[in-house]
Amino acid sequence: MAAGIIQGMGERVVVGLSGGVDSAVTAWLLKQQGFEVVGIFMKNWEDDDDSEYCSSNADFVDAAAVADVVGIELEHVNFAAAYKDRVFAEFLREHQAGRTPNPDVLCNAEIKFKAFLDHAMRLGARKIATGHYARVREVAGRFELLKGLDDAKDQSYFLHRLTQAQLSKSLFPIGEMRKTEVRRIAAQIGLPNAKKKDSTGICFVGERPFREFLQRYLKNEPGSMLDERGREVGRHVGLSFYTLGQRQGLGIGGVKSGGGAHEPWYAARKEIERNVLRVVQGHDHPWLLSSTLQAGDCSWIAGTPPTLERVAAKTRYRQVDAPCRLALRPEAFSLQFDQPQWAVTPGQSAVLYDGEVCLGGGVIDAAAD
Repeated sequence: MAAGIIQGMGERVVVGLSGGVDSAVTAWLLKQQGFEVVGIFMKNWEDDDDSEYCSSNADFVDAAAVADVVGIELEHVNFAAAYKDRVFAEFLREHQAGRTPNPDVLCNAEIKFKAFLDHAMRLGARKIATGHYARVREVAGRFELLKGLDDAKDQSYFLHRLTQAQLSKSLFPIGEMRKTEVRRIAAQIGLPNAKKKDSTGICFVGERPFREFLQRYLKNEPGSMLDERGREVGRHVGLSFYTLGQRQGLGIGGVKSGGGAHEPWYAARKEIERNVLRVVQGHDHPWLLSSTLQAGDCSWIAGTPPTLERVAAKTRYRQVDAPCRLALRPEAFSLQFDQPQWAVTPGQSAVLYDGEVCLGGGVIDAAAD
C-alpha cells in the first residue's frame, strides 16, 4: 500500500491536538476523509506551567477553538505523571552523567505513541493521528517509516524508536504535504491558529533560558575550562550544563589562544572524571570533527537490525544525511562516515536511513576522529 491516507468510512481516529496548526489541519483532513475524529489535548508538564515560557493553558484554548471549527469533540488528558517518570527522569539522569539527551525522541516513544495510544484504544479508536511530518507505508504486512515530503520539516528523526505495533496504528496526514500547503489550508478553512508560529524547544523548557531551568534540578559542580594545550581559559558551572559544539554561554569570548587569530570558542570534549570542559577555537577545529561513532540502546523500525552495509545517518535533527558504513554489534552499532561529522554528541540519537526509509537508530555513546 502506498504512503497516504485511506478513506475513513466512519472509523474512529483519535488526533493529538496540540493547539498548533499542524495537528489542526491533521484533524480537518481526517474529518474530510470520512473518519470519526476525536481530539485529545495532552498535558505532559505541570511544574510552573503557567509561566511565560511553557503554558499549556493557552495551547488548550487554541486546541478547543480548532475543535469547534472542525466540529469534533476534544478531551483534555493529563499524562504529566507518566511524562515525569518515563521521560523527564531519564532526561535528568543523562544530563547528570554529562550527556546531552533528546527528550522529544523519548516522549514520542513513551507518551505520544504509548500512553496516548493506549488511551485512544480505550476510547474505541482504530488509529491515532498526529501532526508530524512523516509517512507510514505498508509493504507485505510490514510497516515502514518514511521521511515527510517537506525536507525542511521532516520529523522522522524524532519517530525512529516507534515499533511495528505503533506504526500500524498511526496516521500522519500532513506528511504528504509541505508546510506552506498546511498553512494555506488552515487559512482557507478559517482555523483560528492559521498564523500561529511553530513551537520551539523542548516542551517542558519552551524558550526559557535552558541552563537556568536545569539548575533547578541538577547541582552545580564548577571546574576548569582547558584549551587544547591544557591551559585554563575559564571556569565552567558544571558539565551537565554544556553540550558539545556549544558556542554561546561559555563566558570566554574575549580570551585568545596563543596570541593567534581571535576566533569563537566551542565546547569540544568533556572529561567527566576530572570534571574538565575542553574548549577549542574555530568551528572546524579537529576536536569538533568525528569520523566514527558508537551507539547503543538500539531500536529498529522493522523489529530487527538492517542488513545493509551502507546507510545514511543523522547525528542531530536538521542535519543533512551523511553517507556511512554500518557495522552491527550485539545491542549496538558503529558508523564510519565518508566525511567527518561536526560535534557528534553522546546522548543524542544516531538515526539511520536507506533513502527515504527510516531504519531506526540508537543513542550515541562515543565518537572518535
